[in-house]
Amino acid sequence: MDRASTTFARLSAYGALAATGPDARAFLHAQLTNDVAALPVDCARIAGWCSAKGRLLASLLVVPHADAFVLQIARELAEPVAKRLAMFILRSKAKLSDASEEWHQYGLWGRGAAGQLSAFGLAVPAGPLAVAAAQDAFAVRVDEERFLIFARTAFSCAGREAPEPEWQLQEIRAGRPLVVQATQDQFVPQMMNFELIGGVDFRKGCYPGQEIVARAQYRGQVKRRMLRARVKAAPFPGQDLFADDGHAIGAVVNVAPSPEGDYELLAIAQTGSGSLHLGAPGGPVLERLTLPYAA
Repeated sequence: MDRASTTFARLSAYGALAATGPDARAFLHAQLTNDVAALPVDCARIAGWCSAKGRLLASLLVVPHADAFVLQIARELAEPVAKRLAMFILRSKAKLSDASEEWHQYGLWGRGAAGQLSAFGLAVPAGPLAVAAAQDAFAVRVDEERFLIFARTAFSCAGREAPEPEWQLQEIRAGRPLVVQATQDQFVPQMMNFELIGGVDFRKGCYPGQEIVARAQYRGQVKRRMLRARVKAAPFPGQDLFADDGHAIGAVVNVAPSPEGDYELLAIAQTGSGSLHLGAPGGPVLERLTLPYAA
């Protein structure tokens, strides 16, 4: 095990929902943008929960675990989303709750990360978004050498402990957005590139906002898209972006400091736009960076 090349971070900005009961799978399938009905027990799936207008109320990583489901979510949204989503259970034999205090979350990455999983009794998930579970913990393979760990008890990893923003920077560079309070109910899934990262299934049938999401996809009505960029000034989620002519044409989604001393971010902006200014007309100009997928 190459401990020197392993980095881990304790993830406090992320919370968790728990969906339990015999109808939990069917309930989630009917509410989320992705197929949960056919989700294998050893595979996680990105999904969103939308308003009736098709705008994302939450971004989720759905993970089957022990005849139930754990859903990663922005921690600040866990309690309100749990309460609001539970209102739709009605007569289903399902229960949805905020489980943020039940699960410690860790990001683990680097050449020695897979060996570190084994040291803590977890098998190495085989492929992208594959899940390896033990009784009180599970790991999700996020990228080739990057893993997300949920554990009921706290633990320490060998290697370098990094501040949480280093993990968030990894997520930004992977082009994986996280809906937070400042961006909640603002964007349809395609604006956040959800269909490009496997977060929308257009064949699964109805869910809240499904008609609007499908119409945006097939009628070419998505006029804003998520991009990755760099800027010297410190941005914040929800901050407006402006074009050269002074019009607001986008907003910041997620932010993390970079080793170079500036900030990398995911942002949504009007397609075909030119220069993007942060915070005000004439504000700092964003330097556009590439995403690991075609947007």
